[in-house]
Amino acid sequence: MTPAVHKRILIIQTASIGDVILITPLIESLHGQYPEATIHVLVRKGFGALFDGHPFVNEVLLWDKKSHKYRNLFRLISKIRHRRYDLVFNVQRFFTTGLLTALSGAGATVGFDKNPMSRFFSRWVSHHFNAGGSAHHEVDRNLSLIRDFVSESRRRPRLYPQPSDEDAVMPYKHREYITIAPASLWFTKQYPEERWVSFLKKAPPHLQVYLLGGPTDQALCRRIMGAAQHPLTMELCGRLSLLQSAALMRDARMNFVNDSAPLHLCSAVNAPVTAVFCSTVPEFGFGPLSDDADVVQIDRPLYCRPCGIHGHRQCPEKHFRCAFEIDENKLLERL
Repeated sequence: MTPAVHKRILIIQTASIGDVILITPLIESLHGQYPEATIHVLVRKGFGALFDGHPFVNEVLLWDKKSHKYRNLFRLISKIRHRRYDLVFNVQRFFTTGLLTALSGAGATVGFDKNPMSRFFSRWVSHHFNAGGSAHHEVDRNLSLIRDFVSESRRRPRLYPQPSDEDAVMPYKHREYITIAPASLWFTKQYPEERWVSFLKKAPPHLQVYLLGGPTDQALCRRIMGAAQHPLTMELCGRLSLLQSAALMRDARMNFVNDSAPLHLCSAVNAPVTAVFCSTVPEFGFGPLSDDADVVQIDRPLYCRPCGIHGHRQCPEKHFRCAFEIDENKLLERL
């Protein structure tokens, strides 16, 4: 297949922020192979700003999944059919985006065999998701979808903070600083609040500390800040966009995160990162990809860990040892 064949390409990923960031190697690789192609991405409403100013994304399609989810889905299908894509890549394994892919009218549709609609794709790729030494990173799983279409893959996720993003965070870079993103959507993926407090109490007092998160994380961050009483701590929850957060994290001395979206923001700008894994394990394929990256986790096997791919709203065993047995001094060693 020659580059001229593939003039219009769509990549579908409507899951979480981190999942969307992990499709960016596909964008980089497809652009490298087909520099004249038009590349569009479909993401859920609210995440499109990740691609503001992206040099290789020509359009971002949005799916509002919170309001009239299925009505909006069929509107999207109609819009996509009118775009007459040459290639559609679906990195998800869910029926709804599988249906969208199957009905896209594209010249070729590619997805994973575990998608319920994969029998209607032009081709499908085996999806391997194992917690074990042979497990692949999610980036590699995603790149397997395009292996027959590109001669060279680009593995590093990448986002492009714009000059306005750099300007917005410049006032926060007046001294050496670290960032902490202490929250997670899932309770069992979040290092306990009191552990963050202990870590922050021991952090060098000359370091500026920024607590990052969305508006719903503000209360948690303020509690941590109040309990730790570190002299140079500022809470920035909801004040920065995703790209502004990435620009701030890129130049930090270190960024401390959970197994959550900020981890992947760090990978996308090659920011130094220390990722705390509680109930999940890096072998699931969502570990950090920055040059300066480390994973901190419990240092002994635990009968109940991992207890799930996405985590839980409470510890199924009621003890949460996978988190409480992680010594905050392991984080301090990264400073």
